[in-house]
Amino acid sequence: MKDADREVMARRRTLAIVSHPDAGKTTLTEHLLLTAGAIQLAGAVKGRRTQRAARSDWMALERERGISVATSVMQFPYGGAVVNLLDTPGHEDFSEDTYRTLTAVDSVLMVLDAAKGVEPRTLELMRIVRERALPVLTFINKMDRDARAPLELLDEIHEKLGLEPAPLVWPVGSGREFRGVIDRGEGGFEPFVTAGGEARSTEAFAGFSEGERRGLEEEIALVAEATPAFDRDAYRAGARTGILFGSALHGFGVRRLLDLVVRVAPSPGPRAARERTVHPDEDPASGFVFKIQANMDPRHHDRVVFVRLCSGRYEPGRRLRHVDRGRSLVPNDLMVFLGQERERAEAAYAGDVIGFATHGGIEIGDTFTEGEELHFRGIPNFAPTIFRRLIVRDPLRGKALLRGIGELAEEGAVQFFRPLLGNDVILGAVGPLQFDVVAYRLEEEYGVPVRTEGAGIGVARWVEGPAEALAVLEEGAGAHLARDGLGSLVYLAPHRVHMDLVTERHPRLRFLASRERKDPA
Repeated sequence: MKDADREVMARRRTLAIVSHPDAGKTTLTEHLLLTAGAIQLAGAVKGRRTQRAARSDWMALERERGISVATSVMQFPYGGAVVNLLDTPGHEDFSEDTYRTLTAVDSVLMVLDAAKGVEPRTLELMRIVRERALPVLTFINKMDRDARAPLELLDEIHEKLGLEPAPLVWPVGSGREFRGVIDRGEGGFEPFVTAGGEARSTEAFAGFSEGERRGLEEEIALVAEATPAFDRDAYRAGARTGILFGSALHGFGVRRLLDLVVRVAPSPGPRAARERTVHPDEDPASGFVFKIQANMDPRHHDRVVFVRLCSGRYEPGRRLRHVDRGRSLVPNDLMVFLGQERERAEAAYAGDVIGFATHGGIEIGDTFTEGEELHFRGIPNFAPTIFRRLIVRDPLRGKALLRGIGELAEEGAVQFFRPLLGNDVILGAVGPLQFDVVAYRLEEEYGVPVRTEGAGIGVARWVEGPAEALAVLEEGAGAHLARDGLGSLVYLAPHRVHMDLVTERHPRLRFLASRERKDPA
């Protein structure tokens, strides 16, 4: 890679934003875009139908229900850097999409509700973040509402998440008494300004009694003594989290947050492939698919492949090798995204998330290179925990059903199984809301009204092992075997006791609850 290209690549910042539902993640995303000048008017996830919809929630279902059900990709310039921001679904029913997204980023922005602290969904997501040793910045949101004591929130971050909290600012008051924040480094005071543009006070302790002022000063002194200063190396090692306090709804603290991301968040780093470690400043280009989205433009029934570039510089028109299929393709229309909106990219660098349209034949976890045989690792696939039998309301729409469910399964919206015996279509998910999303999209995007019913299945496990052992299993328990959307063999058991018995009876076979999306052949 040329020195000029290395400099451009070093200014890439690729991060995911995660939180428990309703912590204000998507509202913060909107104000990040607004502050960066990427949009002119921030939307709202919740509220009246007359309000503008959030840019990152572009699907009709998301706008109707006020939830995020799919990761949105947004690229925008700010402060001399190019930020690739991935807004993940907060709802636990869509956790697989979030887990896959975390494989494609270099750092994480965690959003906490000041009144609720570290909630269950955040705890679950941060377990994955910690396993990957991703650096974490923390935005404690909703300080203009009732909030817990800031010191209590810091203790919880340390105890529950195992991160050293390093506040860069300290809040003065909260709720109706929220005045703003004091910069721990420079000592200056930034007054809280409402969405209407009026500061509650231009002085840190205005409006407080003498006793309240002394208490706040003592608290600030205690924080200075008891918490470590922000250290970029400790942050990038995943041990320490820089903390800001603010209000996403009013955009307060957002510019400071963006400045911090540009200043300290890591640029693209090395990536593990099955064959070797790939470095970002290598030539030629390489990357992997972490997301596929069907029908981003419902008028054209398009299917967009999202690729995280891991190395090099790529330009449209250059030939790529689809390593997993042993074929080549030339994606002429290379795209970058701002939610549903897209524009043509003239060039892309390691760290960027790019996309191109496809007619199929590409799966999540696939690797693209400019010739080398590489297979990037780390894309997780989890066995579903709840199951439904899918019934098409119009039998004549059976072919359209298989097409639709195949495409939705390809993008990871749900898993589906075709039993070896019979013609059933079984859906598997990690949460019931996924079934609602699939039924909605099948009708809206493919014109196939469906309903679901109980399937009598409680456990699914992928089956691997010697051919002769698999043949014995099929002969004795063929009624429980199925193929998933990728063609892999799966055992569908009515309950865990049944599954345990089958595992004991077939010691030469492996029954897997999770696995790499792309296991070695």
